[in-house]
Amino acid sequence: MTDLPTHVDIHEEGPREGFQIEPGPISTADKIKLVEALAETGLHHIQAASFVSPRIVPGWADAEDVVAGFTPKEGVHYTALWFNANGLNRALVFRNKLTITGSIALTASEGFTQKNLHRSHAENVEAMKKQTALHLENGVEVPRIGVMAAFGCNYQGDIAPAQVISTLEDGLAIAEEAGADIKYFSLADTMGWATPLRIERVLGEVRGRWPDMPISLHLHDTRGLAVANAHAGLKMGVTQFDSTVGGLGGCPFAGQPKAAGNICTEELVLLCEEMGIHTGVDLDALIEVGRMAEEIVGHQLPGELIHAGSLDAFRRRAAA
Repeated sequence: MTDLPTHVDIHEEGPREGFQIEPGPISTADKIKLVEALAETGLHHIQAASFVSPRIVPGWADAEDVVAGFTPKEGVHYTALWFNANGLNRALVFRNKLTITGSIALTASEGFTQKNLHRSHAENVEAMKKQTALHLENGVEVPRIGVMAAFGCNYQGDIAPAQVISTLEDGLAIAEEAGADIKYFSLADTMGWATPLRIERVLGEVRGRWPDMPISLHLHDTRGLAVANAHAGLKMGVTQFDSTVGGLGGCPFAGQPKAAGNICTEELVLLCEEMGIHTGVDLDALIEVGRMAEEIVGHQLPGELIHAGSLDAFRRRAAA
């Protein structure tokens, strides 16, 4: 355990994560409305769209229209997701609105690599070499190595910390060959296998190997432990988390179509506030946006604060 951080940096991925998995069509106007509302809550990083194949992810067939349509707020970084050269080229059209950075995206599970990308790990390493070179050729910084299924996999079972280390070493070799400057690692609990003990073990091993490299956590709430896992991460000094408003989202390739999505942004903010950790987010405003998201998708979302409200709201009532 290390000292608790004084602040955390929250990367909101609700629009991208959420709308990629919703079965019903979500209008472009509603997607834009959610992106713009999130920007008014104090969040400074919002993943606004996904430039992926509309055949595979039909929920983001309108990515260009969404990015073209929202009005950016000063001080907010808007990002997008892509997996290949076509997606990168689509994103580069919006360099005036999006913060375009690349990532070396690998998976600690061979089984999930095959399911998610239809490649072996070795084939994915080669693909990442080409993609990293392509990013740098286009003047796009590649500051991040992301490892999916870093804590376990529905297709392969438990993932040993040593496998995460090996995967990160592959990523660093790709970066060194291409000349990319890696500034942080992102470890993803893609299918909700993490527990607080797993968080401690994996982060401990990674920190033991690279003590000065910042680590970001991408947590899913598949088995209801996302907040507990975030708490474990905070106790180990993690200062950056991905999350989704209302708990939107999920992984469409995890084999669990009814699983909960990412850690809910409201719950992460509440946890940090109650621990005295600054987020810069207006929790009550964020809860209202969560309620908006629930109306947009037309079904109940997993986020509890949408229905329960914040503690501060009840404190104010009690004081009155």
